[in-house]
Parts: sequence; C-alpha cells; structure tokens
Amino acid sequence: MTIIEKAPAKINLSLDVLRKRETDEYHDVEMVMTTIDLADRLEFTSLDDDRIEISLESRYVPNDERNLAYKAAKVFKDKFGIKKGVHIKIDKHIPVSAGLGGGSTNAAAVVRGLNRLWNLDLELSELAPVAAKCGSDATFSLYGETAIAKGYGEIIEKLPSPPPCWVVLAKPNIGVSTRTIFQHVNVDELVHPDNDALIEALYKRDFSGICKHIENSLESITMGLHPEVKRIKDSMKNLGAPGVLMSGTGPTVYGLVQQHQKAKRIYNGMRGFCDEVYLVRLLG
Repeated sequence: MTIIEKAPAKINLSLDVLRKRETDEYHDVEMVMTTIDLADRLEFTSLDDDRIEISLESRYVPNDERNLAYKAAKVFKDKFGIKKGVHIKIDKHIPVSAGLGGGSTNAAAVVRGLNRLWNLDLELSELAPVAAKCGSDATFSLYGETAIAKGYGEIIEKLPSPPPCWVVLAKPNIGVSTRTIFQHVNVDELVHPDNDALIEALYKRDFSGICKHIENSLESITMGLHPEVKRIKDSMKNLGAPGVLMSGTGPTVYGLVQQHQKAKRIYNGMRGFCDEVYLVRLLG
C-alpha cells in the first residue's frame, strides 16, 4: 500500500522572540504563520520488516536520522508502539535552510501520513505531541492554514486566513542556520511585532493592514550577518510589493501582492537579483 502527503511551505507574517527559556535551549516565541502553494511531496510505502528508509534526490538533505522526516517516523513508531517499517520517498521543491519550514513540514507530513498508512485514525490533537518533538514549526505544519504559534512553537491557535493574494519569494544563494541566528539573539535589543494589530487585520480581511503590520524580530540579525538579504528586501520594496518581510530566520524574503500582473512584474524583476525566485498563491 502506498499513500501520498503534500507538505506545504510556510511564511511568517510575524515572528516575535519573547524570552530565553530556563528549562531548555529554546526561546519562547509568538509567530503568526500561513501556508503557501510551494510544497514537497511525500510518498509512503509500508515495509514488512521494522525499519525506516528515506529516499530523495538532494545533495543538501541527508537521508538518515539527521533528516526530520526520519526523526518524525522514529518518534511516531516509538510513541504508538508500531513494529512495522516504512519507506518514505521525498520529492523536494521547498528550498533548504530557507526560512520556509521545509524540514518541519516534511516531519508533519510524516506524522499525518503514517497515521493514514497504518490506519490509526488518530486526531491531529493526538498527533501534535509527536510533531512537537521535530522542530518549532512542525506543530503548525501539522495543522496548516493560518495560526499563531506560541511557547517554542508547539501551542497553536487558529486564525482567519489572509485575503487571497500572490506571494513572490526570493532566496539568495546562501543557507541560514536557525541555531546560529538564535545564538545572536539579545531579546532586549529586538524590535517586537504588534501581533494584536496584525491579528485584527486578519479578522477584518484588511490586506493593507496586514502588509503594514508584518514584522520579524530576527530580520536585523540575519541581515547583519548576510547583507544580501537586506538588498533583496529593498529591491522587492522598490519594485512595489505592498508587504515585504523575511520569513523565519531567513534568508528567503517574500512580497505579498494582490494583482497577478504586478506580482509577475515583481517576480521578473527579482530574477535579476537571485536564482531562486518563486511566484505562488497563499494556501492558508
């Protein structure tokens, strides 16, 4: 038996770092996120013997226990006492180390996929603790759509989706380590988003209000380490995107645009600045 799961990327409409936690190495955060129509595709095949196999064509992504999809499968099997094996084929489309939650959404797709493959019929709320062990964005990716994530990302509250619009994504030819960025965090020096105003704009379906209040506390850190990220953001603003922000810890910058012709024009303009540029719709 083989089943398919789609694993959509996410963008941060906001990312606020509140404090360093005393109990572990994480920070408490508040992140408003939504999903976009850029996705990996995962194919699951049950195996008779008790092992996890990962196959994918990417020289940047490991196919062993370092892969979050592998980790999710192991945590899932341990949590629910499953003695069967699984082969997971990953068709990658989301850029790696890009701030788009590629590893986390793969982990979430594994949790959903194994639930279906082995006919456990568990609710998402029962699967969430497994996802929470696989990265700060994995619980959000399990639920998808639009939500605010709190704690270290494991506490999810659903929000209304933004009005339909296009998303232009531009990723410079660098990878950014989340761990490295957080090592540079001094909470007292960060700019903190107005999440209340952003959420109010979401409820009102106010596109201009959303664009006005998207904010990322970590932008200045990533841009200080990688000035090309600021150049890309400035370029996208100059091309006329109403809302422009770095997603996650970067380096991908996105622009929100309601008109397709304008989005296409910005997309074409950004292709002069970096190789990886995408034009997609919001899903969330």
